[in-house]
Amino acid sequence: QKHIDAGAKRVLISAPAKNVDLTVVYGVNHDKLTGDHKIVSNASCTTNCLAPMAKVLHEAIGIERGLMTTIHSYTNDQKILDQIHSDPRRARAAAMNMIPTSTGAAVAVGEVLPDLKGKLDGSSIRVPTPNVSVVDLTFTPKRDTTLEEVNGVLKAAAEGALKGVLGYTEEPLVSIDFNHDAHSSTIDSLETAVLEGKLVRVLSWYDNEWGFSNRMLDTAGAMAKFL
Repeated sequence: QKHIDAGAKRVLISAPAKNVDLTVVYGVNHDKLTGDHKIVSNASCTTNCLAPMAKVLHEAIGIERGLMTTIHSYTNDQKILDQIHSDPRRARAAAMNMIPTSTGAAVAVGEVLPDLKGKLDGSSIRVPTPNVSVVDLTFTPKRDTTLEEVNGVLKAAAEGALKGVLGYTEEPLVSIDFNHDAHSSTIDSLETAVLEGKLVRVLSWYDNEWGFSNRMLDTAGAMAKFL
């Protein structure tokens, strides 16, 4: 609000935030933007990875409930060496440990997809890589499904309505292959699993720095149309 008071016409926050006019995940709900939205949150890189695939899966199959884990490259919030931090685990040396910690990414999906509010939760494991992360989502579908159907609806969305936001690969890739990938989320179809039609697991990669910056630019462009 201080930026607005100082003369800025719009503020776009590159993180989840409280008391904003709208939380936006580009490709999922940016069409809800209006000229009245002056302070906007672009959510987080992880929410931008999770929300597009959750939208597709919920609309096509239905998500009853789900848990996600993001295996996430370390960030500036962590410490190079063991030091004081409000989170004792994040206080440990970032480049030497796999660090379980919290994330609000799954809960934030409910802000951009209200039908999933309260149905998703998750956690994070920070790992000693400088960039690229991956979301591992497991959910119970509202009806029985198959591996072929799950991959099919995700591939169709990646080639259609969510092209440029949602990616899809059938290659056996690893994290560095997604460095400087502009997609918010790229489905690793080789990792999709369906158990007895009633439990689904989907894996999706994302460049949590450069890729997320691309979505910031897209959202800023959408906001600029109302200036």
